[in-house]
Amino acid sequence: MTQTPQTPVFPQQTGDSNATPQDAPVTVRISMPHTKPYVTYTIMALTIVIYLLQMFSQQITGTDLPAMYGMKINQLIVEYGQYWRLLTPMLLHGSIMHIVVNMYALNAFGPGLEMHFGHWRYLALYIISGFAGNVFSFIFTPANSLGSSTAIFGLLAAEGVFLYQNRKIFGSQARRALTNIVMVGLVNLIIGLSPGIDNWGHIGGLLGGIAFTWFGGPLLRVQGVVPALSLVDEREPSDVYRAGIMVGAFFFTLAAVLIYLRGY
Repeated sequence: MTQTPQTPVFPQQTGDSNATPQDAPVTVRISMPHTKPYVTYTIMALTIVIYLLQMFSQQITGTDLPAMYGMKINQLIVEYGQYWRLLTPMLLHGSIMHIVVNMYALNAFGPGLEMHFGHWRYLALYIISGFAGNVFSFIFTPANSLGSSTAIFGLLAAEGVFLYQNRKIFGSQARRALTNIVMVGLVNLIIGLSPGIDNWGHIGGLLGGIAFTWFGGPLLRVQGVVPALSLVDEREPSDVYRAGIMVGAFFFTLAAVLIYLRGY
């Protein structure tokens, strides 16, 4: 898995327009403040607990009750108004391998993104991406589905957009990481063509992550004088709120229109 570069690298220009070779741009490194990825670990813990409940339910009742009441089932959404099924599938999994792979990916992408996005913006990214993925799955496939990969594909997309928008800050690290992200995304989408995998959910999660990060993700700027440099986020909080509302409302409207048309 690729990870967001933890140490920005960027060229530091001298102020003399007649600079000699000795004054050529140099690489300057800034150590990022390390914050505990509380949201990532909380999501992982909650998801694992719910999967344990799924296993316990199967052992006791012979039925996976959390999945029965939470997975995406189109008919129940349309005919019985169980709209929570467009959110709850991201907390459910169908097998041990399923949850292991997704939690590994979440642990790989989550902490770096949470550090740059901040706790609440990162949580909004995860929820919006998962919701967008489930809406796309609802629109394009009648199959039941569950799993956090809708949200995790959103994290993958968010990392790509974040690195692209801040490529001058991260320098060559951004180019290498972007190449890896594109390759990881393509490989996983190809794998998603296999039977039993909800690739429409993955695509929706990608689109949700791209849209939210493009309009609401961090836009970093270097401030200070060498060596006392720091990074600040130029994105206004109002822009973040607007992006969350806009992207969430877009996918909500898609789902609402289709629910109306199918139930009419």
